[in-house]
Amino acid sequence: MKDYFRLLRVHQYLKNLFIFLPLFFSLRIVEADLLVNASLAFAIFSAIASAVYIFNDFLDIEEDRAHPVKKDRPLASGRIYPRVALMLAAALLVAGLAASWWLSPQMFSLLLLYLILNVAYSIRLKHIPIIDVFVIAVNFVIRIFVGGAVTHVKITMWIIIMTFLLALFLALAKRRDDVLIFLETDQKTRKSIDGYNLNFIDSAMMAMTAITIVAYIMYTVSPDVIAKFGTDRLYLTTAFVILGIMRYMQITFVEEKSGSPTEILLKDRFIQFTLLGWIFSFGILIYR
Repeated sequence: MKDYFRLLRVHQYLKNLFIFLPLFFSLRIVEADLLVNASLAFAIFSAIASAVYIFNDFLDIEEDRAHPVKKDRPLASGRIYPRVALMLAAALLVAGLAASWWLSPQMFSLLLLYLILNVAYSIRLKHIPIIDVFVIAVNFVIRIFVGGAVTHVKITMWIIIMTFLLALFLALAKRRDDVLIFLETDQKTRKSIDGYNLNFIDSAMMAMTAITIVAYIMYTVSPDVIAKFGTDRLYLTTAFVILGIMRYMQITFVEEKSGSPTEILLKDRFIQFTLLGWIFSFGILIYR
């Protein structure tokens, strides 16, 4: 059973919490009916995401066997047969799409877009430098639109911009880990590694860091945002954003352990307390 949980990548479901962000920022997170819809969308998207993960692992069996960590994945290690995994993926896909159509035709369309994009990613796009990290960032934005679709909440440009920038930052950090593995073992864990080196990734991450922080500050002092939430003190929450990003950079550049953003969130207390501090402070200011 543990192998099947790993195959489904249940820990990656944390990414799907982005579905709840439109409700949070629209001041409607306490509305029970909308919260139920968002929760159903979370479950449905998680099923579809697991199907995509299984398909990707199936295509990457040989590459994963050359990776120091991914070699222990259920398919790469041989603990689960590929045929069984593909049958499970098909079942999750059919159930997820059927449920999404019942919940929201718009969500169904977004899931089709997500599937097409990720099939293209698994087959070809993940081998193209820069495009691979952009696809990862776009996947996060799709989650935002799914949250808006099932709750009928208007998506603002700010939430799209911030989500995309943050996801791009995390994706670059993940690629940096792949480059480090290549430098240490001389083994290419993915074909896109040829298009990256430490200087390029470090420079790109520094740029994303600066842009993300500036964008967040602009968001907190925007007249429209101040009018919407009725407070001009949102800029105070910038401290938590800076702390969180700096800690992640420390993990990436000093500890050199940025291979899995989800595992970092699950294990790093500093990141956890920073995130909770931001949620609490931001929530207090807008829901007071």
